Amino acid sequence: MKQIITISREYGSGGHSIGKMVAKQLNVPFYDKEIIDMTAKDSGLSPEFIKKTEQNISSGWLYTMLLGASYASPGTSSLHHTTQLPNLPLADQVFNAQRNVIIELAKKGPCVIVGRCSDYILRHCEEINKDELLNVFIYAPLEDKVKRAIEQKGLAPESAEKEVKLIDKRRANHYNTFTERTWGNRAHYDLLINSSMLGLEKTAELIVQVVQHA
Repeated sequence: MKQIITISREYGSGGHSIGKMVAKQLNVPFYDKEIIDMTAKDSGLSPEFIKKTEQNISSGWLYTMLLGASYASPGTSSLHHTTQLPNLPLADQVFNAQRNVIIELAKKGPCVIVGRCSDYILRHCEEINKDELLNVFIYAPLEDKVKRAIEQKGLAPESAEKEVKLIDKRRANHYNTFTERTWGNRAHYDLLINSSMLGLEKTAELIVQVVQHA
């Protein structure tokens, strides 16, 4: 039986909801946005900055020079934390801190982790049993993603399609930059599912069946 499930997902595909359903059915912890607060505590950077930089910037010295310590949490310094290196660009500091958090969460036991290159991080972590890891990628047709983004995420109808494409592009850029792999490439996942085929609940049930029988 698989113990650790990572959910990578296109924006508007329902991946977050599916992951939450899977965690509930398996009665295991679910981690998505919670990782931001954990990373903030670990890195000394503010949650707001981490949220903004997760998928908006790539590795590079320019951002360190422009943003610097202005985004650090009050009374903290990312340069003094044990998980940070003084000369590491801020984007890399965020990724490094998130990597440490994700690995520690996986080491604690069964769980579902959404996004943040967790599939790649755990696949290449010697401390994780690969036989217990299931990496899932959730996708959907563009029109379905746009509809869900408008109805559930509150995007304006006139700009929703452009926003969905932009967010997916940012996710791909972030993933490709830090993993040197291609986001959504079937070679890097155990299971790829079109969430529109079965709907969110049935998709979650399918993943649970795979978890229990794989």
